[in-house]
Amino acid sequence: MKKLIAASLAALAMSVSVASAEPIKVGMITTLSGGGAGLGVDARDGFMLALKNAGDAAAEIEVITEDDGQKPELAVQIADKMIQSDQVDLLTGIIWSNLAMAVVPSAVAQGKFYLSVNAGPSPLAGAQCHENYFNVAYQNDNFHEAMGQYANEDYSKTFIMAPNYPAGTDALTGFKRFYKGELTGEVYTQLGQTDYAAEIAQIRASGADSVFMFLPGGMGIAFTKQYSQSGVGIPLMGPAFSFSQDVLGAIGDAALGVKNSASWSHDLDNEANAKFVETFQAEYGRLPSVYAAQAYDTANLIVSAAGKASVADAEAFRAALKEADFDSVRGKFSFNTNNHPIQDIYVREVVKEGDVLTNEIVATAFTDHTDAYVAECALQ
Repeated sequence: MKKLIAASLAALAMSVSVASAEPIKVGMITTLSGGGAGLGVDARDGFMLALKNAGDAAAEIEVITEDDGQKPELAVQIADKMIQSDQVDLLTGIIWSNLAMAVVPSAVAQGKFYLSVNAGPSPLAGAQCHENYFNVAYQNDNFHEAMGQYANEDYSKTFIMAPNYPAGTDALTGFKRFYKGELTGEVYTQLGQTDYAAEIAQIRASGADSVFMFLPGGMGIAFTKQYSQSGVGIPLMGPAFSFSQDVLGAIGDAALGVKNSASWSHDLDNEANAKFVETFQAEYGRLPSVYAAQAYDTANLIVSAAGKASVADAEAFRAALKEADFDSVRGKFSFNTNNHPIQDIYVREVVKEGDVLTNEIVATAFTDHTDAYVAECALQ
């Protein structure tokens, strides 16, 4: 009997070893040049750090990285090459929702897995959801919904603004879903815009008691600096994307005191997050952003799934992804039926720690928050 038990344990250990050693080729398409490069760099760095920290468990995971230049047509070309020539098993890395909408539906239709480190357009959470598409970040509306909820505590007349692309539309839709006050203005700017004099003049004349804006990357840097210099003085708030760690240094003290929402912050008190923040700083010499945190979780999800199933067995690998059996830097994390997160969302404030601008949590906007589109998804 002892020999039988020993043999069974040995067989089990061998099967686990084989599963964890199964090669996986990951195609990372992300933005590494232009005004949005900081977002993609942080996502890439967070993803690669997780694989490094995973050690032997990630030894057979190969990552091919290419720059999409924030151009949908280029992202499609890269994805086609990765699928057809490089024969990747799964894709990840896209930051921008218009690029995700150009790439994801085709990729999953060809039997590939796509794991989002950031972009979360509403169609992919609802009517266009797919069993091979997992969003490890959020649905686009979520952070904005949190600020709409939080704004109700202090404000009643808000001016709202976002770029005219899918994530911008989702942003303002999300804010309005929970905000109960009056909107004194609703403006969609050009994607990539850098001069906001006209919009600031509209804000000044609007009679608003607050401004909610979603302007990620270089757009947020430009607007916040110009807004501060204008002297308008109406309180500013937004999602984490506009005040994430990757842009705060460029914005400078103009960002101090701004409230913003996120599912993650470097001061979240859990063991996985402490290791992430410490090792990210040691590896790259800077604090991580929410983009890095989401990508770090994405890589760890892949490692976890790879330890349980071969990516060649799509059904088994899909089930392993769905379990979300990894230690998230966000603490609690699980997938809803549409493969989008159920998670807490916090309100943070921009502060200075020594000479470094960063964020600290000041409130919890939502606990176990889901998205508004899950009922439109046919997955169960």
